[in-house]
Amino acid sequence: MSNPIERVVTHGTFELDGGSWEVDNNIWVVGDDSEVVVFDAAHDAGPIVMSVGGRHVVAVVCTHGHNDHVTVAPELGKALDAPVLMHSADEVLWRMTHPEKDFRAVSDGDSLRVGGIELRALHTPGHSPGSVCWHAPDLNAVFSGDTLFQGGPGATGRSYSDFPTILESISGRLGKLPGETIVYTGHGDTTTVGDEIVHYDEWVARGS
Repeated sequence: MSNPIERVVTHGTFELDGGSWEVDNNIWVVGDDSEVVVFDAAHDAGPIVMSVGGRHVVAVVCTHGHNDHVTVAPELGKALDAPVLMHSADEVLWRMTHPEKDFRAVSDGDSLRVGGIELRALHTPGHSPGSVCWHAPDLNAVFSGDTLFQGGPGATGRSYSDFPTILESISGRLGKLPGETIVYTGHGDTTTVGDEIVHYDEWVARGS
């Protein structure tokens, strides 16, 4: 089997509250030689389709509804004949980018199976109301979207976000995972749960 976790990086803009920021996004293609799940269809469908390479796509999963994570989700879902999944609490954000396109709602505890790998949804609000991390115990991995990065929690300074809520999500959900769990982030480098959670008290102090 090929590497079960492949990274594609695309470049574009994140837009919210009237602002626009240049960003590089990680798209994670997870599975085996026959089927995969795509996490976060950002900016440009072409490189993602190339990475999929003709394999069956079980789902296009959006970790949250910010435009830079859903840019080409409907296009990719149609091209690859795959459902687009996202938590319904982020519908207001989704509609900012795709006012006439629909997605399939996922809930906390839902699971997907791809190439013998189980992926379980962990609802982790804070960066956005419907942020969801996906835990893959068999891969010692969690796909965190913008909930947790190398260096701390995702941003909460814009609409529909809340710092105390993201801290609670990290401590109550991600912090309960084994410390060696690798965190595959929405932007930037990977980290581990253990390397980040040791700084939790510093994050709390930062927000007080």
